[in-house]
Amino acid sequence: MSETRFLGIIPARYASTRFPGKPLVKIGGKMMIQRVYEQVQNCIDEVCVATDDIRIYDAVIGFGGNVIMTSDLHKSGTDRCREALEKTASAVDVVINIQGDEPFIQPEQIELLKSCFDDLSTEIATLVKPFNKTDRFEILANPNTPKVVLNNWSEAIYFSRSIIPYLRGIEIEDWPKQHAFYKHIGLYAYRSDILKQITLLPQSSLEIAESLEQLRWIQNGYKIKVAITHHETIGIDTPEDLAKAEKLFI
Repeated sequence: MSETRFLGIIPARYASTRFPGKPLVKIGGKMMIQRVYEQVQNCIDEVCVATDDIRIYDAVIGFGGNVIMTSDLHKSGTDRCREALEKTASAVDVVINIQGDEPFIQPEQIELLKSCFDDLSTEIATLVKPFNKTDRFEILANPNTPKVVLNNWSEAIYFSRSIIPYLRGIEIEDWPKQHAFYKHIGLYAYRSDILKQITLLPQSSLEIAESLEQLRWIQNGYKIKVAITHHETIGIDTPEDLAKAEKLFI
């Protein structure tokens, strides 16, 4: 049996609403996009940045990385990954969509995601992290942290910004202690043919309701394999997040 070949793609836009130019900001003395690239390059067969901005393109070339120019019309990182896949000359089995604003991503998380494809039936894979039993209810209730329910085969049944499942008959302050809730880690991998298929799907009603694109795939019958990580991820969405992250490099 031939070995599965993985391509890591890091979608990177300059025109972020909350933090323009985010991929190029320095964190611990290096550009954020460079930190993400270096964190994952040794655990994936091939890595490239997919961008729509010449400033990011030139920056990646400058630190010796691979980069592909893509359209500025894409609505999601998944769509950008699909174009980058089509433009690369590499023959790959699985594409890993890596968030360009998470410079603390761990190689172990990439390996965990890759292991999902040891099962040849896996179409799409992602990661979740258990909420801590000691978390306050407010942390669990945060709508910016999507929650995930899994079936007995470690597949995602549903993603929601609401708390799922609802624990009937239990005081809400006790929910984190009474059930294993999972939060979604926004890292995806797709078989190459599946990536092409899901980017052709129209937006679904569940996706529109929750503003979560993975619901489009589930609603159309695709299965998402889930692996559990215990590493915390730290996304940089705002200048305030950057200031907090900088302290970790001091």
